[in-house]
Amino acid sequence: MVEAENAPDESATRRIRDEDGAIDPVLVEQVSQAVLLSDITALRGIVADMHEADLGALLEALDADERPRLISLLGADFDFTALTEVDDTVREEILEELSAEAVAEGVRELDTDDAVYILEDLNEADKQEVLDKLTPSERIALQQGLDYPEDTAGRRMQSEVIAVPPFWTVGQTIDFLRDTADLPDRFFEIFVADPAHHFVGTVRLDRLLRNRRPVVISELLEEDRRVVEATDELEDVARLFQRYNLVAAPVVDATGRLVGVLTIDDIVDVIEEAADEDVKQLGGVNPDEELSDPVRKIIWSRFSWLFVNLMTSFLAAAVMSLFENQLAKVVALAILAPIVASQGGNAATQTMTVAVRALATQELGAWNLRRFFTRELIVGLVNGFGFAVITGAIAAAWFGSAGLGAVIAIAMVVTLISAAVAGVLIPLVLDKLDIDPAIASGTFVTTVTDVVGFFAFLGIATLLLGLA
Repeated sequence: MVEAENAPDESATRRIRDEDGAIDPVLVEQVSQAVLLSDITALRGIVADMHEADLGALLEALDADERPRLISLLGADFDFTALTEVDDTVREEILEELSAEAVAEGVRELDTDDAVYILEDLNEADKQEVLDKLTPSERIALQQGLDYPEDTAGRRMQSEVIAVPPFWTVGQTIDFLRDTADLPDRFFEIFVADPAHHFVGTVRLDRLLRNRRPVVISELLEEDRRVVEATDELEDVARLFQRYNLVAAPVVDATGRLVGVLTIDDIVDVIEEAADEDVKQLGGVNPDEELSDPVRKIIWSRFSWLFVNLMTSFLAAAVMSLFENQLAKVVALAILAPIVASQGGNAATQTMTVAVRALATQELGAWNLRRFFTRELIVGLVNGFGFAVITGAIAAAWFGSAGLGAVIAIAMVVTLISAAVAGVLIPLVLDKLDIDPAIASGTFVTTVTDVVGFFAFLGIATLLLGLA
């Protein structure tokens, strides 16, 4: 008996992640073999008490045909929350293989925000088939979230909320929390609503527990609590959480009725998704692209953007063609011209990245635009002179021509200043036109710096070296 009591818990000591944080390949192989042999007992032992994030990583590591089979073998023992942790492509492939009954049983046990997140990407027919398998109350709760536009608070909120009337006492509220079985698993505050369910205020749990039982809830209200409307954009809500250090926020509809709650774990996902989209868009990659996407999907999404870049490259080439005679006379011009354009493109990308990020986080506005623009101009000017000295000296020594060194030095100053201007103005103009600067800025900025760089370098060379 003593040995049994002191025996280590296998689930606690089981290696799930390797040193780099990736799912352990040994664990993946064990699960794969258990799925192949339909060994339900072994599967239950392996995934028992596994966190949904780890279970999601395990699903992604398995072969496509093994994933739905694992879920089917585990049945009610599979935590469907894990499907919120996988790539959209993986989730869609899994759901396509599962029956509507299996999906309905899985989402029935989830909070509404997780259930909506899983169902929202299904086509309308499959989505309706799953909803039809649920009870009317379950269906209404999920349909409410699904009816709100994508990327709004209503779509991501959890509809299960704890709301009490303002005339209750602390004692009544505590007893309600203890005796009610179907409360959310985790909550940080108590919402207060009137009989028509209009939001009145919030009571933090710490304040509730520190007051005596006869105290009326209305005396503990935080009436200035930040409230989110169901139609608010998620990125705006994320900034609200960040700005005011919120842990949770009530969600209300257009009439002020309390319809749900957003918690910090939802917002962390929103922030991560927004940052991921910005990084991909700045690189000309479809923001929806994921590691699990098939080759054919990636080829098309990248080809279209590369085609746009190709067309703009021809514009830069057309500028060089204007100086065809000069290039033929001095071959060194053809060698050095890409250096000027490349340096301008890199400098513009630096400025553009800062500008796009500042616009996305609403840190750049009319109040500090002039200061930001002036700062970038000064940086471009100083760096321009610095690189003018370096490139001018190298070019003069390389080709034995002080005149050529002077040409590239002047062109470097002009190009880096224009890079600073383009890096600020292009994202601003696109933002004013309601075009996401992260999507299109890179192409336009590169085109401008290439054109200005080539034109400045070859034009100055034509004037100073007498190549007309």
